Amino acid sequence: MNQDIILYNDKQTLADKVICDQLATIINKQLADAENKIWHAHPVWFLDGNPIVGYSKQKAGIRLMFWSGADFDEKELSLRGQKFKDASIFYNSISEIVENDLMRWLQKSREIQWDYKNIVKRKGRLERL
Repeated sequence: MNQDIILYNDKQTLADKVICDQLATIINKQLADAENKIWHAHPVWFLDGNPIVGYSKQKAGIRLMFWSGADFDEKELSLRGQKFKDASIFYNSISEIVENDLMRWLQKSREIQWDYKNIVKRKGRLERL
């Protein structure tokens, strides 16, 4: 895993660090071929330069966001973006992470992607990959 992501996780409170470490472990296992780095101040995984999944600390907890998650048809990913195709879930305890759900979402993140990599070139318009 990228050293910057380890440092990001280490800066969290103990309860949040445990959540972040678990998310990073599962994501790295399922997306072993993905590039991972700190992007816009939080950990993000990319496939072919396209952002797929990331997490960040917010007031409501640790937000796990899938850039194309609105099209996953998953009720647990209930927080939907207004402008783009993202969807999220918040975690406040490691016990809330359902590994089978996360692994299914990560598989869908490979299969269902919108082209965020070229969104600037397309002047804000998304195209399905």
